[in-house]
Amino acid sequence: MDYSQFFNMIPEAGLIAVLVIVFLADLILKGEKKHSVLSLLTGALLVCQIGVCFLSEPAQAFGGMYESTPAANVMKIILTMGTLIVFIMSQSWVERKDVLNKEGEYYELLISTLLGMYMMISSGHFMMFFLGLEMASVPMACLVAFDKFKQNSAEGAAKFILTATFSSGVMLYGISFIYGAVGTLYFGDVASQISTSPLTIMGLVFFFSGLGFKISLVPFHFWTADTYQGAPTPVTGYLSVVSKGAAAFALMAILVKVFAPMSEYWEYLMYIVIVLTITVANLFALRQKELKRFMAFSSISQAGYIMLAVIGGSAMGLASLMYYVLIYVAANMAVFTIINVVETRGGGNTKMNCYDGFYETNPKLSFLMTLALFSLAGIPPFAGMFCKFFVFMAAAKGGSTLAYAVVFIALLNTVPSLYYYLKIVKCMYINKTDQPLPTFKSDCNTRLALALCTAGVLLFGVCSCIYDWLAQAAGM
Repeated sequence: MDYSQFFNMIPEAGLIAVLVIVFLADLILKGEKKHSVLSLLTGALLVCQIGVCFLSEPAQAFGGMYESTPAANVMKIILTMGTLIVFIMSQSWVERKDVLNKEGEYYELLISTLLGMYMMISSGHFMMFFLGLEMASVPMACLVAFDKFKQNSAEGAAKFILTATFSSGVMLYGISFIYGAVGTLYFGDVASQISTSPLTIMGLVFFFSGLGFKISLVPFHFWTADTYQGAPTPVTGYLSVVSKGAAAFALMAILVKVFAPMSEYWEYLMYIVIVLTITVANLFALRQKELKRFMAFSSISQAGYIMLAVIGGSAMGLASLMYYVLIYVAANMAVFTIINVVETRGGGNTKMNCYDGFYETNPKLSFLMTLALFSLAGIPPFAGMFCKFFVFMAAAKGGSTLAYAVVFIALLNTVPSLYYYLKIVKCMYINKTDQPLPTFKSDCNTRLALALCTAGVLLFGVCSCIYDWLAQAAGM
């Protein structure tokens, strides 16, 4: 083996170095200063990793099993930024006595999951893709079960593990059909030899179904609400944005790169799944009383909007998908940061009525929560409106009647989504209660995470250079 090929995998090699350094630091550091030193070291290394991804060039390794493209490098930057925000906002949770002694394990699991996502989006071979998927799923299951002595956490972790196992089996079954039909698993070779035979159609359906579980597309979404509710709040945020963004990017890349000759089949499949995902998620979100379950159905609906970018199968669609994930990271992590700080410092739970009168006691947090919710709803002039506009444009670019119909249904679904996001705003500003959450001061890490997220919500939509950067990486 030519080990020099590892130098073509600069982002992955850098992340492995980060993982090893954090592991050794956790092993060596002792005493009262361990928490502060380990957290500062991990944060600094993640910032450096973003710089490594910026400097990384397109490359191949291992005979094309690994393929790093400009779009994949940009997506790695977005995922690493999301992981950094999760790391910052979770410090108030990590400082809990029952978590502090497992701080190193938490950081290592976060980085291990991110490494698996790197491998997913840079794969040029189905086995490499599957390996990356499992590298991301196994440590993610450990993160979901981090509060293992809490009933909801154990239940959520069990459902996540069982669903992940089942979906991986379904996906591997589909990959075996593809291999049986074309005799290779390299993306480029499959694309050149694939035909619309019953075997390849079944392979496509099973592969899509397996990855649909990871993205929480309807009807593969049943695990989502229980897992989101049971997992620690920082892990829920990580699962909702970083993991979902990586899987969505990988799905689009494989559909466009590998299954392009079968586009007439998977486009119709996407039409049905997108309409079901957005509509069903919105209907269930209207009924939720628990905030993390509410955000679970919100994330399912957002996944449907992200998939609109896949329909066109164009460079514009890829740029729109990356842009949507970037905005979604900023807005969704702002919401989860506030949920986390209320849960840990405000003595609150995650019930929606817990936020009644929240503006009277914590006006700044209420205001930032409102900005993030407005962005998720797509209200102008916030960044969420611009990302929805671009995915609508990418979906409609094909010009087919069905694509226009799907975009129209998605546009209609913004009305109920606006209603259920405003329910939380109503709780904070209008609903009265005799026992509102107490006034509390957020820690420095929470303020930093909220500052980064709010800057993204306000600026990413009006700074055209952001979309230009993504469009250039996508090849527009």
